[in-house]
Amino acid sequence: MITIAIDAMGGDTAPLAEVSGAIQAVQEYGVKILLVGSEERIREELRKHSSSRLPMEIVPAREVISMQDAISQAVRKKKDSSLHVAARLVRDGKADALVSAGNTGACMAISKLILGALPQVDRPAIAAVMPTARNRPVVLVDVGANVDCKPNHLVQFALMGEIFSRTVLGNPSPRVGLLSIGEEEMKGNELTREVLVQLKNAPFQFVGNVEGRDIFRGEVDVVVCDGFTGNVALKSSEGVTMIMTKLLREDLSRYWTSRLGAWLARPAFRNFKRRFDYSEYGGAPLLGIKGVSIVCHGSSPANAIKNAIRVARDCCNYHVNEKIETEIGEAQKLLFPASS
Repeated sequence: MITIAIDAMGGDTAPLAEVSGAIQAVQEYGVKILLVGSEERIREELRKHSSSRLPMEIVPAREVISMQDAISQAVRKKKDSSLHVAARLVRDGKADALVSAGNTGACMAISKLILGALPQVDRPAIAAVMPTARNRPVVLVDVGANVDCKPNHLVQFALMGEIFSRTVLGNPSPRVGLLSIGEEEMKGNELTREVLVQLKNAPFQFVGNVEGRDIFRGEVDVVVCDGFTGNVALKSSEGVTMIMTKLLREDLSRYWTSRLGAWLARPAFRNFKRRFDYSEYGGAPLLGIKGVSIVCHGSSPANAIKNAIRVARDCCNYHVNEKIETEIGEAQKLLFPASS
């Protein structure tokens, strides 16, 4: 049975969403859960559910890393935080994966510090799964773990994203694109032009440069970029989705005719909301570390926590880390024979 350690104190509504999502995941996915955090508050939340016979345990942690905490201070000083304790459970083999909706920067830093990077990986990267027009998700990597990158880092991001898409999302031959400001090879900055040459020789289906609008068309399965660009793209898409939903809701409730039309179109609106609901995709895996760490939105509801646990379970079951270590090593020999 896969065991998942949950940072039960990290999210905006913690531990409400974490406990509820964990219970749903246990019932649906057959995993064991370790709820890490304030024992009193977690027990209080568990009393609201029929969970006494479920494979769930509480692991106490005295401290919490808040969204306002400076990352460097929190990592060094709050050694008994729920994030630290959960990461140590994975490191010590008591859990197979970590899921947190807490401070993203702290989750990345603590995961890399306590778990460490895989031997073949220079820099771990965050992979965000996003919806597309073709009803199959796209993986955007990196979305914030590495602001300044070198070409070999992006090559590794592409390899890890392709492996994740192939193994966890089930795409037999993922199409990989490089995020740039134009499809032409001469477009982009020095980094994208240099890495484009290397990606052409990579052992996967590389389609060349793609633009921001191509992320959501569904014509590529993996889009690779540096963490600065990826985070801007991710946050921009979230903002567009939020404003579209808000404006649509306002317009549909303005007149009785539009309210009637909205009532008749309820099934279509429900399906639209489901397709663009980030909670359906769970969290974003931090690829390239020893162990599995899933980073969630701070506002994640129970459904997002449940699906993040599913992603963590799948990463374990499909041996994503082992595949990354093996395939990156083989790719390095192919792409950089002089240094291997």
